[in-house]
Amino acid sequence: MAICNVCHNRCNLEEGALGACRARKCIDGKVICTNYGLITSMALDPIEKKPLRRFYPRSNILSVGSFGCNLRCPYCQNHQISYGFKNNYSNNVRKIGPKELAEAAYEYKSMNNIGVAFTYNEPLVGYEYVIDAAKEVHNMGMKSVLVSNGCVSGDVALEVVEHIDAMNIDLKGFTGGYYSNTLGGNLDMVMEFIKMASLKCHVEVTTLIVPSYNDKAGEIAELAKWLASLKNGKGKTEIVLHLSRYFPRFNMLNIPATNVEAIYKLKDVAEQYLDNVYTGNC
Repeated sequence: MAICNVCHNRCNLEEGALGACRARKCIDGKVICTNYGLITSMALDPIEKKPLRRFYPRSNILSVGSFGCNLRCPYCQNHQISYGFKNNYSNNVRKIGPKELAEAAYEYKSMNNIGVAFTYNEPLVGYEYVIDAAKEVHNMGMKSVLVSNGCVSGDVALEVVEHIDAMNIDLKGFTGGYYSNTLGGNLDMVMEFIKMASLKCHVEVTTLIVPSYNDKAGEIAELAKWLASLKNGKGKTEIVLHLSRYFPRFNMLNIPATNVEAIYKLKDVAEQYLDNVYTGNC
């Protein structure tokens, strides 16, 4: 039996058991990641799709994802690889080692590719691969990007942030109840991760606006005010906020898509505190 220290779930695993993320397992009394180098999705994307608007704009980045996630968002659009993935995945994944991934990214350099983005599922449930691959990407003179829900322990965060050039981190709302009751996450842990990351690398934050859950102007004002209070390594506030429109997906089909006008009104609210606020899915 062993306790996994990667995130807020702190799964206490018996021998052979998988954690809540479906990607970490107790083997010989130790918790290991089972998705190391197993890639379910790969695409050359515009950097703005991550979304990153102020990090090498108009460039491309090789985006890769594995399987597993430590949240249970009812509207997840990638639920098939996040936590509905089957144990028999041999026909659905490619095994790509860290150096091989970096070499693949370098081959796309002529297509304005700047590096690798770890995305699609929650990359940090397999943080060991993220670190190893990011090192190889840097050896090629390219950039590493992380797209994460931010629900990661301080110990793991400290290991990861040293190897990442830019992050987009989900700040899915600004109430503890929404995080714990609807998403199965931990708001305090996400806030600590954003705070730590902002001192080490370029950070942009995404908030998906879900009607009746996190769409109140007061909540978005508090969220933006908090982001504005953070300082980067140079003592400046430069965090970018993306307010994205929700669409019915997966287990949340009864809530209609966010009204476009509502997104723009919340953008006006956030811009009272932040210089760089963008809308998404509008």
